[in-house]
Amino acid sequence: MGQTDNIGIEKAKAHIVVEIIEYVSNSVVMKSIIKKTTGNISVVSFDTGKALNEKIIPFDTFVQIIDGNAEIVIDGISNLLKTGQSIIIPAHSSNLVKANERFKMISTTIKSGYE
Repeated sequence: MGQTDNIGIEKAKAHIVVEIIEYVSNSVVMKSIIKKTTGNISVVSFDTGKALNEKIIPFDTFVQIIDGNAEIVIDGISNLLKTGQSIIIPAHSSNLVKANERFKMISTTIKSGYE
């Protein structure tokens, strides 16, 4: 059996990422895949009408849509992404992630290289 972190994702084993997380009615659900001081990878599900609060973080974040369609607003500019599409949210940019319909995404934040 492979190793697991406290986050419950088994290492050295293939996973179907879209199946790691379920949709929950009227919720945003986030599950860490890797959480390190140098960066994080999470899978997130959004029910219709839900959003993450607008924020600014000091690191680049790579977002890939793995199910459904998402609206990613970066510095006031709306980007509509479909399953399979991705976008990089630049460090220090205002961003808002919205679910006009339910969707799932992988979010990867890299914290090194900004020293």
